Amino acid sequence: MTFAKGLQLVNRDESGIDLAFRADVLAGLASAQKAIPARWFYDDIGSQLFEDITQLPEYYPTRAEASILRSRSADIAKLIGPGRTVVEFGSGSSVKTPLLLSAIQPSAYVPLDIAGDFLRASSAALEEKFPGLPVYPVEADFMRRVELPGETASLPKLGFFPGSTIGNMIARTATDLLRSMRETLGEGALLLIGMDLVKDEEVLLAAYDDAAGVTAQFNLNLLTRINRELAGTVPVESFRHEARWNDTFARIEMHLVANEDISFTVSEQTFSMVAGESIHTENSHKFTRRSSQSLLAAGGWEPRARWTDEDGQFSLLLAEACAPRSAP
Repeated sequence: MTFAKGLQLVNRDESGIDLAFRADVLAGLASAQKAIPARWFYDDIGSQLFEDITQLPEYYPTRAEASILRSRSADIAKLIGPGRTVVEFGSGSSVKTPLLLSAIQPSAYVPLDIAGDFLRASSAALEEKFPGLPVYPVEADFMRRVELPGETASLPKLGFFPGSTIGNMIARTATDLLRSMRETLGEGALLLIGMDLVKDEEVLLAAYDDAAGVTAQFNLNLLTRINRELAGTVPVESFRHEARWNDTFARIEMHLVANEDISFTVSEQTFSMVAGESIHTENSHKFTRRSSQSLLAAGGWEPRARWTDEDGQFSLLLAEACAPRSAP
C-alpha cells in the first residue's frame, strides 16, 4: 500500500484554533435555540466514542448496513465496476469500509475526515488489510468542496457516505452537501450512501439513549471539547443528555439540557442558560423510499439502485452524478 502523508486543509489561526469550529460554536450559543452542528462531535475522543456506540446492542444502523454490504456485495460490485477511487466522506469504519473495498477492486482509497489523528489511525489500519492499495488521507471539512490528491485526478470516483450521516442535516444543508460531493467527485461519479429508515419510536429512542450511557458521553464530550479548544468554562456536570423524537420532521434530536441556571464563557464571550434550556446538538432524520430518492435528486444525484437489510431497518443507495438541469 502507498500511504501518502495526510493533507492539512483545516483553516486554523496562529494559535491552532479551528476557525470554523469557533465560528459555529459562538453563533450557535448566541441563537434563541442554542445549537451546534453535529460534525463537531468528532474530535479524536468523540470519534472513538462513536465507534463504541456502533458496537452497542441498541444501535442497529451499523449492523444493518454491514449486513447489506455482505449480502449484496456481488450486486454492488457489478453496478460499480472495478478501478474506481473510493472517496469516503468521514474516516473509515473498521467494519464497513473493508467490506466495500474487498468487493469492488478499487484503484485507490481517499478518506476525508476533520479529526486528523483518528483519520491517520484508521488509514493505517487499512494499510494492513489491503497491501498494494494506494491510500491518500485528507484532513478536511467535507461539508465543503474538497480538492482531491493529484494522484487520483484522472481516475473515476465512487463516493462512500455510510452510516446515514446525511440524516444529521436539515434538508437544505443535506442538499448543499450532496451538491458539494458532486463537485468534489466530478462528472461520471457514483455515490454509495446509507440512509436510515422510519421505524417504531421506541427502537429509535433506545438507539440514541443507550442503557450504558455511551451516547450521553459522546454528546457531553462536545462541551469538553469546547472547554479545551476554545478556552471555555462550560460546567459540563450541569448538563444532561436527552434524545427526543420529532414526528413532524421524522427525526431523532439530541440535546444537552441545563439542569440549573448557569453562565459561562467561550472564547471570551459570555453566555447564560436557564434550567431546562437546551443546546441542540444533533438531528438524525429517518427516511422513506420517496424521501431518500427526492433528497438525492435535489443534490444532483440520480438513484440507480437501493438495498435494505433483512429486517427493513436501513437502506443503502447507489446514485450517479447527473447533469444540472432546471426544467423537465
